[in-house]
Amino acid sequence: MAYKHDYDKILTRLTVILSRLNDGEALSVKALATEFNTSDRTIQRDFNERLVTFPIYQENKKWKMQEGFRVEKIKDLEDELILDIMEKITESIGGKFASKSKQLLSKIKNEDFNPIYTKLNIEDISDKFSEIQLLETAIRTKKEIRCTYNNEKYPPYQTHIQPLKITNYEGFWYLIALKKDVLQKFYLKNISGVHLTDTSFTTDSKLEALLQNSISIWFSKDTTPFKVKLYATKTAAKYFKRRPLPTQSITSLNQDGTMEFSVNITHEMEILPIIKYWVPHLYVLEPEWLREIIEKDISEFSQNCETF
Repeated sequence: MAYKHDYDKILTRLTVILSRLNDGEALSVKALATEFNTSDRTIQRDFNERLVTFPIYQENKKWKMQEGFRVEKIKDLEDELILDIMEKITESIGGKFASKSKQLLSKIKNEDFNPIYTKLNIEDISDKFSEIQLLETAIRTKKEIRCTYNNEKYPPYQTHIQPLKITNYEGFWYLIALKKDVLQKFYLKNISGVHLTDTSFTTDSKLEALLQNSISIWFSKDTTPFKVKLYATKTAAKYFKRRPLPTQSITSLNQDGTMEFSVNITHEMEILPIIKYWVPHLYVLEPEWLREIIEKDISEFSQNCETF
């Protein structure tokens, strides 16, 4: 409970600071420390770590918002629609994240009415606000971090990793990172005690492309990508035309509404759950070994159903 109380205080303090910076105020560390009954060091950490991604700067020992970045009410209808969609997406996450996002969006929206409705099943990670702020800083500056990780199978342990991206797959949040040159995925809510180190690291364009083209958390860095060719019935084809998979390439659009397409993946589990979801409307053409896995799993499922 003490941790959550500390988190609430941090979130409230940062929200107030950002709001006042947006209103054009110049804020001093000492004055803020007195106002929030905390230390100069804590306020300085707010600016140097937690708010580092915002367009702020220090001049004559006072922090200011950069000109041209202040939040103003929007007038463009297309921008208003985008904000409506963003608002509904954050509502799906819930918790403090949703409430604070709504407050921030209200500052730039012209009205409260929102005609958009969405239903996304996304984890609430608002209790990880402090850790995420530090992870964003580490990713942006390419600094190694020290953290505690609980993998739920063994006692929590400390580790040093090189964070690359914070990602969301199927509603769950992960940190993609390198550990001793091995690409690993860490469940975000199991990370705690994040500390920045002075150790820098570098990444290459191939790794960035791998992350960009990944379909699910199962992607692999050390496996050569391979192509999967698929046949979709009319029922499934509509879905894959509307929302293509990363690396998807359509090879044939047939007059009866069916479709043949391919995707490049690095691990069979990137595509297997998707295929099984669409059975019997999605069929593996190549490779044969992947089709055999599907057929075996379907056969075992049918036998288990008969048993029960």
